[in-house]
Amino acid sequence: MSRLRKTYPEEFKLMSVELSNTRNDLTALAKEFDIQPSLLYRWRKEYLSKAGSSFPGNGKVILTEAEQEVARLKKELRETQMERDILKKAVSIFSKNEGKYSGS
Repeated sequence: MSRLRKTYPEEFKLMSVELSNTRNDLTALAKEFDIQPSLLYRWRKEYLSKAGSSFPGNGKVILTEAEQEVARLKKELRETQMERDILKKAVSIFSKNEGKYSGS
């Protein structure tokens, strides 16, 4: 049986983060809002790191232009490494068959 994930609106998250900044006991605050304390800590961390673009919705992270470029380059690097590995295997296969009669 799969568990359903709760989703929280951006306003709720922002309100929780703002209240957590004024309170000392985050565990009690999390109990009041019926959420896990770890979730509250994660929201605070995200808000501090990306104040204006935090909580975009639907789990899609808004990346800066530099972060988008890094992600694109990482993807390109993975693809290039995969191509290189395939070519290495092909070279090893063909080098094993070198000098042998292929039947044609």
